[in-house]
Amino acid sequence: MRHNVSGKKFGKSSSHRKAMFRNMAKSLLTHDRITTTEVKAKELRKFADRLITLALQNDLHSRRLAYRVLESHTLVQKLFDEIGPRFSGMGGGYTRIVKLALPRRGDCASMAVIELATDRGTKAAKPAQSAEPTQAASSEASKAE
Repeated sequence: MRHNVSGKKFGKSSSHRKAMFRNMAKSLLTHDRITTTEVKAKELRKFADRLITLALQNDLHSRRLAYRVLESHTLVQKLFDEIGPRFSGMGGGYTRIVKLALPRRGDCASMAVIELATDRGTKAAKPAQSAEPTQAASSEASKAE
């Protein structure tokens, strides 16, 4: 019986599943976006959100726990120095899953893109970026006069 056992097995042994999700998490943190099957993306979301939650704690113990999963000092440094601060104001939902329209060609598996969600602070930064061209346009207008 499967009482209180969460997660998909994917027809793989536990060590194979563990290695698969470690590799997928490394790729996600390196490239900020990967394409995989929809079911794997939903399982990876749990794995990646835990890592980002560790990055928000930002202490030595959480760095060691993240290193235990990522096994790379450069990835741990990127996670804690770049990715963690991007999500400092968010309470969760650090990843986004977007389903792709076409299934995989070989076995017709539904595909999805899993990506690190943009933080809510970037929306406030976009109007400031749009203000720069107006300043440039006003300076060009003053030069024309």
